[in-house]
Amino acid sequence: MKLLMNSSLNIKRLIFLIFLAFHYSCSKQDSFENNELTTVIFENLSENFPTMKINTNGRQIVDEPKIMADLTVLENDNQSNYKIGIEIRGSSSQSFPKKSYGFESKNSSYTEDLDISIGGFPSEEDWILYGPYTDKSLIRNKLVFDLSNSIGFKASNTKFYNLFINDENKGLYVLMEKIKRDINRVNISKFDENSDVGGFIIKIDKPTGEGATCNTCYSELFSFRSNYNTNGDITEESGIYFIYHYPKPSEINNNQKQYIISSVNSFESVLAKENFDYSESPDYLNFIDIDSFIDFFIINELTKNIDGYRLSTYLYKDPNGKLKMGPIWDFNLAFGNANYCEGSKATGWGYKFNSVCPGDIWQIPFWWDRLMESEYFKDRLKNRWEELRQNKLSNLTINNIIDSHLKFLSNNNIINENFIYWPILGKWVWPNSFIGNSHDEEINFLREWIDRRLSWLDQHMGFL
Repeated sequence: MKLLMNSSLNIKRLIFLIFLAFHYSCSKQDSFENNELTTVIFENLSENFPTMKINTNGRQIVDEPKIMADLTVLENDNQSNYKIGIEIRGSSSQSFPKKSYGFESKNSSYTEDLDISIGGFPSEEDWILYGPYTDKSLIRNKLVFDLSNSIGFKASNTKFYNLFINDENKGLYVLMEKIKRDINRVNISKFDENSDVGGFIIKIDKPTGEGATCNTCYSELFSFRSNYNTNGDITEESGIYFIYHYPKPSEINNNQKQYIISSVNSFESVLAKENFDYSESPDYLNFIDIDSFIDFFIINELTKNIDGYRLSTYLYKDPNGKLKMGPIWDFNLAFGNANYCEGSKATGWGYKFNSVCPGDIWQIPFWWDRLMESEYFKDRLKNRWEELRQNKLSNLTINNIIDSHLKFLSNNNIINENFIYWPILGKWVWPNSFIGNSHDEEINFLREWIDRRLSWLDQHMGFL
């Protein structure tokens, strides 16, 4: 049965690829030479690359509600079948032709969520299928998540898959664990609605993604404002919004809301004091896990993530613990892949975004400017940077991870296949700062940008 299914899959792919070859040889939008297309079609088509097949049974996948579908996972010569609820996910990425998806695994009758293990990851029911589109290297998100996990700053596990929806190849995708409370994801205590005690996860983000209920409102049902602006002044007009992530907005009660707001306000009020503590044991240490703040800073500055600190920025806390940064999320515009607000430059501090783009509606909290006034924080940061540069964040280590991903993808011809279905090489896709005519050029840009970034950080990390 397995052999028949794989043969059927390859025949369908071959027929479709031959159709594409004919189509693009006649098209002015052809991104490949005809000979290259022929090579892709008739040589070394991947048979063993991890593959997901989703059958929606005639339904269209939309952005809410989730539709019921069937999922088949093919990897390591094994086939697994699941029931899922799936929807389109993301904010600005929803405008891309190549969509990203969120799905929940279900029981056989689709009536209840069901924990499953995919890709060898710990069992859960909530998953993300991220489709790299504006990132033509295809590896930015996975690279950053791998680096973050390697330094002990927990990020979602990730794995490459080739995705088919209703027998149509959608190209390369990355399976990601959704950020949620779980012993293997964000390990905080469960919220007890009866006792009003439990951990929480919040995020700084646009109020148009998950957890939001409309595009323009800032309802307390799902978000609250920071009480401080970027200068550390108390104001009711701060542009920083925190969105409730766990407990969900529909499940949170007023006592838990006040606990979350109080936790953030207590930290911010200490940072905003006129007599800010410049000692070797500053009082802000009573409120935050400094190691998580430092690692978060390093990952965002290493990548100079244009969305860093201000969008898709998560924080969490256990009732008896301190406020922690993370897990990290959304780095498709990092490593110089943005043509606005100096996102393309390998120089300059990412946390200084507000001064570079003062008119942008999504600003960075004043925390980071304030923490950079603390010699204690800067000393800890400098020491951590120097430690990581010796091995886990060395130029050699980062390039080796890139090489590993490229070898895996190239050996299976997935890169070429992806750009047959999405012929965007040599074309501008918002907000690319660099347009490579080949995937090799995109990777060379990524490598060179990282080398320049590391050099700049080495020169400046000790002189904040």
